[in-house]
Amino acid sequence: MRLTTKGRYAVTAMLDLAFHSQIKPVTLTEIATRQTISLSYLEQLFARLRRAGMVKGVRGPGGGYTLSQKTNEINIADIIAAVDEPIDSTKCGGEANCQKHQACLTHDLWVGLSEQIKDYLKSITLADLLEKHHVQEVAKRQDQNTQHIIELTRHTG
Repeated sequence: MRLTTKGRYAVTAMLDLAFHSQIKPVTLTEIATRQTISLSYLEQLFARLRRAGMVKGVRGPGGGYTLSQKTNEINIADIIAAVDEPIDSTKCGGEANCQKHQACLTHDLWVGLSEQIKDYLKSITLADLLEKHHVQEVAKRQDQNTQHIIELTRHTG
């Protein structure tokens, strides 16, 4: 299985949102700056996450995004699925037509691996990740770096 940028960025952005939206709604610009993800790419991902009911937009001054569910109710597999990222290790996309329209010799092996990966990612929630000391340290470092960039921009702008 190869997780593409879409899936990785969606999980990263959701974890950033989970960390920072506890106080106030978070703008996509803030997430883009902290995570060095293109703003237009984040807009596309958040449109899908919003349709999946994982995030909600808050309009007006001080607006941005918040989670639509509690962090212990959002698992990583669901985030990846929300952005149309398949969790599949088979060559055939699970269709069992990998060898002349029939299952190949190792089809069941790759299906089993896909299920193990999916089960693992379903067992991890945003709350689980937020509890990790390393995640908290990285988020604080990113906040400091972002604040430093904002201050430099103010002084040079």
